[in-house]
Amino acid sequence: MKNDRWVYHKDAIAQDLGNGVVRRVLAYSGDVMTVENHFEKGAVGALHHHPHTQITYVVSGKFEFEIEGEKHIVEKGDTLLKTDSVEHGCVCLEEGILLDIFAPYREDFVND
Repeated sequence: MKNDRWVYHKDAIAQDLGNGVVRRVLAYSGDVMTVENHFEKGAVGALHHHPHTQITYVVSGKFEFEIEGEKHIVEKGDTLLKTDSVEHGCVCLEEGILLDIFAPYREDFVND
């Protein structure tokens, strides 16, 4: 799907990551990527870091996010910025969807 101009949600492959998290890679190019993550209540996005800048938009639900040791509760409409190599993670407090934008794209999420 790299460089596909039109990406329909029905065609985006749902990847069950286990423990209540499902990922869908949406549109992307070498410069940027959009990823939808569905979290069940109680699901955890373990603390991690990567060499990409990441913006997360909360589409629905409620989450406790930790970014570089600082924790905040976020919900629908909130946006978070995680610059490259910053440690971050979350716990889902109410079932929801996060939309992540990465720059550059996450090569580890796709098989080009």
